[in-house]
Amino acid sequence: MKPQNSEFPLQVKVSFSKLFDKYRKLLDSPQKLIRERAEGILEIAEKYPALEDGITTKAEFETYDQQIDIVLDELFSSLLQENEIKIATIPFQEFVFKSSQRYKNILAEAGEEYIPQLANFDHDYTYIMSCSIILNVHYGFNVDFKQPLHYNIPDANGVNHTYRILYNGDFVDLIKTEKAKDITQEDVEELLDGFDNIDLWKEKFPPGSWIFKGFVIANLFDVTLDSSISDFKSRLLQNNPESGLSTNNFDTIFKSIFQTQDLKIGFSEFNEEDQVFERFIFKDISSYLLNEKEKENCKIALCDASYYTLFKKKEFYSVSNVPKYRKLYPDNILYKKLLDQGIKSAILASIVNEEGKVLGILEIVSESINSLNSINANKLNTIMPFLVDSVIRGKKQIDNKLELIIQDECTSLHPSVHWKFRKEAKRYLSLISQDKPTFFREVIFEDVHPLYGQIDVKGSSEARNNATIKDLILQLKLILNIIKKVNKLQQLPIYEHLEFRITNYLKELKEGLQVDSERLVLKFLKTEIVPLFKHLKQKTETIEPIIEEYEAQINVATGLIYKHRKDYDESVELINKRMASLIDKKQVDAQRMYPHYFERFKTDGVEHNLYIGEAITKDKSFNKVYLYNLRLWQLQVMCEMENSYYKLKEQLPVPLNVTSMILAFNGSLSLRFRMDEKRFDVDGTYNARYEVVKKRVDKANIQGTNERVTQEGKIVIIYSQKDDEKEYLKYISFLQHKKQLDTDVEIVELEDLQGVTGLKAIRVSVLYSKNKDNKKKYYTYNDLISEINN
Repeated sequence: MKPQNSEFPLQVKVSFSKLFDKYRKLLDSPQKLIRERAEGILEIAEKYPALEDGITTKAEFETYDQQIDIVLDELFSSLLQENEIKIATIPFQEFVFKSSQRYKNILAEAGEEYIPQLANFDHDYTYIMSCSIILNVHYGFNVDFKQPLHYNIPDANGVNHTYRILYNGDFVDLIKTEKAKDITQEDVEELLDGFDNIDLWKEKFPPGSWIFKGFVIANLFDVTLDSSISDFKSRLLQNNPESGLSTNNFDTIFKSIFQTQDLKIGFSEFNEEDQVFERFIFKDISSYLLNEKEKENCKIALCDASYYTLFKKKEFYSVSNVPKYRKLYPDNILYKKLLDQGIKSAILASIVNEEGKVLGILEIVSESINSLNSINANKLNTIMPFLVDSVIRGKKQIDNKLELIIQDECTSLHPSVHWKFRKEAKRYLSLISQDKPTFFREVIFEDVHPLYGQIDVKGSSEARNNATIKDLILQLKLILNIIKKVNKLQQLPIYEHLEFRITNYLKELKEGLQVDSERLVLKFLKTEIVPLFKHLKQKTETIEPIIEEYEAQINVATGLIYKHRKDYDESVELINKRMASLIDKKQVDAQRMYPHYFERFKTDGVEHNLYIGEAITKDKSFNKVYLYNLRLWQLQVMCEMENSYYKLKEQLPVPLNVTSMILAFNGSLSLRFRMDEKRFDVDGTYNARYEVVKKRVDKANIQGTNERVTQEGKIVIIYSQKDDEKEYLKYISFLQHKKQLDTDVEIVELEDLQGVTGLKAIRVSVLYSKNKDNKKKYYTYNDLISEINN
């Protein structure tokens, strides 16, 4: 029992007065047994008046233990002792003065020292719940405090069982004392918005200001496998994240939980990286915080109080009377937003993961004032763990989809070879399921024909060095100008020394960029100029604007001016994007001609690899005609890429030049997917020669000269066999006829490369045109044969 001197709104007097009143009515019963039972009970009441006046201590209970057992005997049927879980007690307290045999058995399994405690109840919560009973029972205010009450009791195996408690209050009187205050509607509204403000409740219901006279019968039900919670959880665990948390699934459940017919739910996902609310994962759910917007900064979408509650305290935020608070705080963005949508009360709840990160905000809204408030917001405590799991799962599924998209754009397997990896994966999975040791084998494509091409930025290293020199000179000149002005204002030898050093740096840079030039200048700036300028800004007002103007041109990440290098980088990026986009688009048509493996890379230009052969396709349909067709296609596309660049050049910040090259390989090789590096590579020592040529040949010179084999305006075809020369001369003749290549064909020998000799090259100029003379974009090998025969 609650001690009388403890802070509690109710003075507890366990009385059987109302029970005795019911027996007095039975004295006139026509049934003899009922009359005799009533007479016996009332004899006890007359003989022991304390049972009716009220017992306040445990000692008194011990005195009247036998009598109490007899008085309550009819409420505890002897025939149901092993089935019913029933106790006679006081609300919200562990004190029990009579119980059924099954309840005793449950406690015996839990252990002698186990004392049942109401789950999620503390002293303050008990105080508030007691006050809520007074509001409902005595004043008749419709305060929805009916949060399920549970005991979590372990069985003999240590497994917790959850028992729901239902109180029968037929034998209770609530009596006001002189200390009790009258409660008005305004008091109730204040309490609705201050559920966790214990001082407010104690102000309205002072300790000991009411008398609890009577007792309650509590029936306990095992709800460990409660069907509604199971159904709720199963809906959340559906595979599709969009249906795992949807309006159709949960509107009905939430209406039942909050006993509000016009209730609606919404959800706003939180993007931590951008600090915004957005609708991305659960797009079919409304967001009342966003109100038709796709995204909005979280601090703008919320008011200060709601932001602090949801993101800092990570607690529920409730508004029971939106119109009232809108009038009180006309500048509050949240209240205005809710009222504009016809919302009169709302509960916002943070969805927080185990790391304490906010994943989103659950929005529960109603068109009725006071329907949702800080009291019934606590019902969410039961279901929040399931909601958190659902949101986490939904985010993971979307993250996986995003990763697949990224892989598809960057490093995923090309569709032409996917089938073979799927076949290997099936083999691997089959053996794993049989508990047989295995590993994912490297996938090899044998006897495939390679094609390689590139369109490369000519002199890219020199161009970048020149851009770097220009940036460093520009930055040093700006610094020199500032130092000179400072020296005029305050002549110090150190400033003259700095002028001397900067002048020397400028002289060295004009002579050319050395290996460590950039590093030395950067060190000079960081260790001497940056601290000096910081000092001058604080001490010299006339210099501060000039320094700030200089700092505005500095890249924060590097501490250097990034102007000419930016122009260079943007030019290369524009070239790469245009060239990559063109060949990717053309590849779609090439795959329709005959499936083959394709990959491309962006460097200072765009490189591409093509592999065609029987091993690439599942069907045994390969013929060399498809190889010849692909070589012709490649040459055509290189002509188009050259033309595309020609049109782009005038738009570039830096008018760079490009060179185009094709490497013809006579024969086939094996292609292996290296699992450790997640990429394809040629297989075997002999085949590795092909890779060596690819990496070095574009820098090779014509034999006996210093002239590079690659030149702007020309397509260069590198080869080693006479058959390749004859084949490509036919293609060139065909494209000359189509006005794509000029007639200045030349054949040259190349200087020997390391480990590679006997290479030759065909060089021919590209014809550029802004208009397309031909309706057909591509010409197949059959077109070529037809053209030659005609």
